[in-house]
Amino acid sequence: MSLSVTYARAQVGVSAPLVTVETHLANGLPAFNIVGLPEAAVRESRDRVRSALINSHFEFPQRRITVNLAPADLPKEGGRYDLAIAIGILAASGQVPGEGLEQLEFIGELALTGALRPASGALPAAIACRDAGRKLIAPLECSDDVALADGGAQVASSLLQVCAQLHGRERLPEADTDSPDEDLHHYPDLAEVRGQLRARRALEVAAAGSHNLLFYGPPGTGKTMLASRLPGILPPLSRAEMIDVAAVYSSAGLPRQQHRPFRAPHHSASPTALVGGGSNPRPGEISLAHRGVLFLDEMPEFPRHALELLREPLENGEVRISRARAQVTYPARFQLVGAMNPCPCGYLGESRCRCTPDQIDRYRNKLSGPLLDRIDMQVEVASMNAADLQEAPAGESSAAVRARVLAALKRQLDRQGLVNAQLAGSALEQHCTLGMEEAAMLRASVTQLGLSARSYHRILRVARTLADLAGLDRIGTAQVAEALAYRNLDRRPAAVGA
Repeated sequence: MSLSVTYARAQVGVSAPLVTVETHLANGLPAFNIVGLPEAAVRESRDRVRSALINSHFEFPQRRITVNLAPADLPKEGGRYDLAIAIGILAASGQVPGEGLEQLEFIGELALTGALRPASGALPAAIACRDAGRKLIAPLECSDDVALADGGAQVASSLLQVCAQLHGRERLPEADTDSPDEDLHHYPDLAEVRGQLRARRALEVAAAGSHNLLFYGPPGTGKTMLASRLPGILPPLSRAEMIDVAAVYSSAGLPRQQHRPFRAPHHSASPTALVGGGSNPRPGEISLAHRGVLFLDEMPEFPRHALELLREPLENGEVRISRARAQVTYPARFQLVGAMNPCPCGYLGESRCRCTPDQIDRYRNKLSGPLLDRIDMQVEVASMNAADLQEAPAGESSAAVRARVLAALKRQLDRQGLVNAQLAGSALEQHCTLGMEEAAMLRASVTQLGLSARSYHRILRVARTLADLAGLDRIGTAQVAEALAYRNLDRRPAAVGA
C-alpha cells in the first residue's frame, strides 16, 4: 500500500500528547516533504531517515513522499519522530508489514547508520502510551526511564531490530531498570557536623515536616555543610515519587535520579534558569528539585526578581510557564533551604564589622517580607571558637536522625494522609488544635512580634511537627514556644531589638 499510519509522542512539559504520523507515497518527481508544524530538527529528519534506511539495506522509495504530523497545530521539535517516520515509509512501501502498527508507538532519533539514539521525554511518552493501551518501542538507552511506566515497553538499539520484530523474526526485549540504591552513604553523614545543636535540631524538624528552612550566621559556621546533610535524613523516594522525579528529568534530557534531588544553583543563576522557561519551555532548578531539596547559598546575592518568582511555587507546588506558543506546567514540590550572612561582611556584632545600619537593612531587605513569610524556620548558626570545635563530640549519625524523622512522618501520614507542611484550611484547624493556654500564648506572641497570618499558620505546622517528633497527640506550650523561636528574621524590628 502507498499509505501508512504510525504513532509517536510529542513533548509538552511533562505531558506527551499523541502525534499521528501519516505517510503517503505518490507518483511524480522524487521528493520528501514533512508537514504539520515541524521545527528545524524535525525537517532535518528527512536526511537522517534517508541515510538510515539506505545504510540498513532497505530501499529508499524514489517517489513523492509526504509525511504529515498530526495534529497540525501542535509544534513538533527534536529528532524523536525519526523512528516513526522511517517505519511509516517502510510500511507504505511494503518493506515491513503494516498489520499491528495501530497497537504500537515509536520514539527515537536515528543515526545515519540506522542506530537508535535516545530522545528526551521518554518516560512521559511511555506513561501516555500505556494509558492509551498501546506498546512503546524506544531506544535501548531509554530503558531505565520507560521501564518505570510498567507498560511493557520494548527497546531496540537499531532500526533493523525494530523491523525484525515487525516481520516476526525476532522479539525485542522489554525495558528493564536497575533497582534503586537506597544506601544512606550516598549522602554526607550528619555525624560529621560538630556542635551546632540548635541548627541540627532545626534540620531534623525541617526534615520531619518538610518545612522550608533558612540558616543565617557568620561565614564558616557550617550552614552549607548542614544543608547538604538534609537529603540524608529524608525518607527514600517512593515509587510514585520516583516516577514524578524521573518524568521531570526525562523531559529535561537528564539521567534519572534514584535519590532525592539536591540542587544548589549558583547565585548568578538567571530567573529562567531558576524557575524554567525559554522559547521552548524547559524545567528550571525548582522543578529539578521536585520531591527533593533546593539549596540557595548566599541567598541575598540572588537577583531579587529571581527570588520573588519562588513565592507561588512554594505555595502551589508547581510552576506555570506561559509563552505565545505554549503553556506548560511543571511540578515543583521542593523543600527550600537557604543560607545567608547576618550582614554584608558577615561578622555582625564583632569588632571587625564595619557595616552601617543602612547597609545591613539593604542587605536583609533583598529577602522580601512575603518570601520570608513562606520560610517556616529561620535559624541562627552561631560561630564556634577553636576550643569548642576541638572539644565538641561527634553528633548523631544521619541514620539515627532519619529513624526519628521516619517515625514522625509515619504519624503524619497515618493521621492526615500528607506531611504537616502541606496542611491547609480545615485540615490545619482539625489537626493543629490548641488548648486555651497554648492559643493565648501564640496569639500574644504573634501580636507582639508583628507576624502575619501566614506566619501564624506556619508556626502551627512547625509546632505540630515538634509534637509528632515527641510522640504527642496534642500540641503543648513547649512546642509552640520552640516553633516561635524558629522565626527571627520576619519579626517586627522593635521586637528583634528587644
